[in-house]
Amino acid sequence: MRVLDIRFPTSLSLAGSDAMNKDPDYSAAYVVISTDRDDGIEGHGLAFTIGRGNDVVVAAIEALRDLTIGQEVSAFTSAPGAFWKHLTGDSQLRWLGPEKGVIHMATAAVVNALWDLWGKLEGKPLWKLLSDLSPARIVELVDWRYLTDALTPDEAQAMLERLVPTRAARENEMLRDGYPAYTTSAGWLGYSDEKIRRLCREALADGFNHFKLKVGADQADDVRRVAIVREEIGPSRSLMVDANQRWDVAQAIEWTRALASFKPLWIEEPTSPDDVLGHAAIARALEPLGIGVATGEHCQNRVVFKQLLQAKAIAYCQIDACRLGGVNEVVAVQLLAAKFGIPVCPHAGGVGLCEYVQHESLFDYICVSGSLAGRVTEFVDHLHEHFVAPCVLRNGRYQAPRAAGTSITMKPASLAEHTFPDGSVWRHAPGRRTER
Repeated sequence: MRVLDIRFPTSLSLAGSDAMNKDPDYSAAYVVISTDRDDGIEGHGLAFTIGRGNDVVVAAIEALRDLTIGQEVSAFTSAPGAFWKHLTGDSQLRWLGPEKGVIHMATAAVVNALWDLWGKLEGKPLWKLLSDLSPARIVELVDWRYLTDALTPDEAQAMLERLVPTRAARENEMLRDGYPAYTTSAGWLGYSDEKIRRLCREALADGFNHFKLKVGADQADDVRRVAIVREEIGPSRSLMVDANQRWDVAQAIEWTRALASFKPLWIEEPTSPDDVLGHAAIARALEPLGIGVATGEHCQNRVVFKQLLQAKAIAYCQIDACRLGGVNEVVAVQLLAAKFGIPVCPHAGGVGLCEYVQHESLFDYICVSGSLAGRVTEFVDHLHEHFVAPCVLRNGRYQAPRAAGTSITMKPASLAEHTFPDGSVWRHAPGRRTER
């Protein structure tokens, strides 16, 4: 296992800026897992952060080393669900969570690296590797502890079995058409009005029909900026707004109502990601206005998602590939969301997240939901040039990846240049903003 602290100085351009995170440096606690095979195949994974603290996640990944290294590859590939429980079940490390926070993000990096390794060994992209699993094997991926009051393994398997006969048709559709995406790249909080207009027009030319704007710092400013986007995209395209946890519950209701005339599809992260009942209150208040509540990028684990779904607190479920404990727990949440009839619209605002979630969205459609209704996956146009097989969008849709693995392998030069603090990019970065 090799673990790297990789950071990109995105704060210099304010890419990724929002009301809560004003100057992020997109970063990756990056892990490479190798084997004793002669072909040199490796598994790559990462956990996404925004700068300071990336080294803390790196240390947490190192803490998982002894639970991973020295195992047979088949220990994971023959029983990935059992291996997930092995990683999350160490009693002393579990105490740091349990199953949340930094130790869980580290788990995601390691688990996703193992899935990348498995995909490369099989010669399959992650979405195809998952979609070729039987319903019984998909059910085995999930740690069902704490979930069976909402969904049992037998119910999940029955849901999956119903879609098996039509899997191939949906797979062919995705290979032909791709998966619908929305863009956040035009809507960062630090962007000028002129830049927002220009980026909206460029996104329209690229075929996007869904646009998201960051809000929450100043109400009058929000109204003006939302009006600009609505003017640029017209009345028929979807507009979403994202407050990034900025408000209390009552404030979220009041502030979102002030934007109702622009007909936002959803308000994202209106309050604390841990406040299930607060989200439910906001959802009830905004439902008459036709505005849904979306959240999930900071949801700690499958249990919080279970409660959000049970409480009817969200209209859109936003999984994060690196906040949850990797592929296995993402599958758990996808199954829960399907049970409750809530569309999964993954979060991908960060380095590598677009590469990850394209696979998870394809799998969700092919095997779990069987529907595109209400479903759209985030896209941000940042840092893809650093990946060996980056995501590809055409006409506002993710194209199904063909390369084996999870698409997360970074180019060796990019890793070397962006290693913090001694990579060449950081030696010469103005201000070195992530430095302590």
